[in-house]
Amino acid sequence: MTTPTPALTQKPEWKELEACRERLQHSTMKALFADDPARAQRYFVEGAGLSLDFSRNRLTDEVLSGLMALARSCKLEDRRAALLRGDKVNVTENRPALHTALRNPGTDTIMIDGVDVIAEVGATLARMETFVQEVLSHSRCGYTGKVFTDVVSIGIGGSFLGPKLVTEALQPFRAPGLRCHYVANIDGTEICETLATVDPETTLFLVQSKSFGTRETLENSKVARQWFIDRSGNKQAVANHFIAVTANPAAAKEFGIDPANVFPMWDWVGGRYSLWSAIGLPIALTVGMENFRALLAGAHAMDKHFRDTPLEKNLPVIMAMLGIWYSNIWGAETHAILPYDHYLRSLPAHLQQLDMESSGKRVNQHGEALEYNSGPVIWGGVGANGQHAYHQLIHQGTRLIPADFIIPLQTHNPVATHHADLFANCLAQSRAMMTGKTLEEARAELAASGMNEADIAKLAPHKVIPGNQPSNMLMMKKVTPETVGALIALYEHRTFVQGVIWDIDSFDQWGVELGKKLGENILPKLLGPAKSDDASDSTTDNLVALFRSANGL
Repeated sequence: MTTPTPALTQKPEWKELEACRERLQHSTMKALFADDPARAQRYFVEGAGLSLDFSRNRLTDEVLSGLMALARSCKLEDRRAALLRGDKVNVTENRPALHTALRNPGTDTIMIDGVDVIAEVGATLARMETFVQEVLSHSRCGYTGKVFTDVVSIGIGGSFLGPKLVTEALQPFRAPGLRCHYVANIDGTEICETLATVDPETTLFLVQSKSFGTRETLENSKVARQWFIDRSGNKQAVANHFIAVTANPAAAKEFGIDPANVFPMWDWVGGRYSLWSAIGLPIALTVGMENFRALLAGAHAMDKHFRDTPLEKNLPVIMAMLGIWYSNIWGAETHAILPYDHYLRSLPAHLQQLDMESSGKRVNQHGEALEYNSGPVIWGGVGANGQHAYHQLIHQGTRLIPADFIIPLQTHNPVATHHADLFANCLAQSRAMMTGKTLEEARAELAASGMNEADIAKLAPHKVIPGNQPSNMLMMKKVTPETVGALIALYEHRTFVQGVIWDIDSFDQWGVELGKKLGENILPKLLGPAKSDDASDSTTDNLVALFRSANGL
């Protein structure tokens, strides 16, 4: 455990940022642009195939310098080095967090407890490559000899959100003839609806669970196994049609999965960082191993950018420190993720888990209560749909809502002028959030339309848009395996940097564990004789009784 540092809010760098805010309180980004013709060029950085325009922020050179000074005072560079070399940065579980090792091309050596984890990762990738090639070349088939046409990936949390995002994002690179389905929810509707669309003779099931004990995943897998046995009449074929990715191979074998079809997980990989491992098998099966390796290469390129680039030009560091600026100095409570690409539609959901599970902490690494807010609420959705929904709150609501606009310069589907229209919408929304509309502009606009003065006086206040809402514009030339890998890794490192500033453990999730434990206590009461106990409360007891009555129990 690291030595405690002075309280964050007492650091001189923090105090200086608060003073910067006071000096900027009555300035606007619109005025900052008017005063500085080179602003757009100066606040523009590139790395790993991504470009970031962060000029539309409540930002000056003084603020940027102050943010980087705060990062250095929190020993960001030392903490970054500790993460990348495999130190035990997950302090509450005494583990490293080596998701970066999963995309290392094998050029380095990282020893953990006497084992070279890079070599282990390379061996697992080689096994994945063999397996994927066998399925896609049809040398591995179902129990009746028919080729596999469907993959059903059963997992939840990081075993679901990351792979789902990437398989959707890389749809243009999909291998022909194989459809991928995801089942996560314990709501029986999801597994039933999925099984209704597939054939047991041609379906491969992936059970994705580090512990092989996550209830949602295990129960859905049991339903899938029974469905398969009932329709195939071949219990032994389970061994060939079910694949596991787990750190508990004994449980997978007991489930009926051939040990040769069990791929490893490691305790130094958290679920929300696991898509780069064998948890990414549905990605590899969907787009082929070559594209999966390209995904890893894109993420590794961002790892190198994060490791080697000075903080002032470092994409994850800049985005993280802007997040600190708004969340802690300006009091923003949420952050919007707005991908303007249909293939990236699941990015906000993945980043919700990545950021909110990592940053949703109330004590620092030494167990001391935080005296400042940690992570904001992450939300968003695909553009331009949101323009006709929640963008209204950003434009005219009372809250400060920083936003990340994410868009490729080129599309995979050049239909008519659609992509130019989409890009125009993206730029217009970012500009509208910055510039807004004054009362004088609203009045002039209404007067030009011929409206009389009395009606202008009534309507004009409703058309005022304050503006000065900050946003980043994050771009790539095109959505490819490399740029998707870099994009996800960018947000992973952004999340880590913010955790360093807040001095929290970004790699545990004890709040998630509490819900799991309480669920284990409540389930027997729903299914068996209802009874109260010391671990219960009257509301839970009443709702249990309601459930039992509705279900004839």
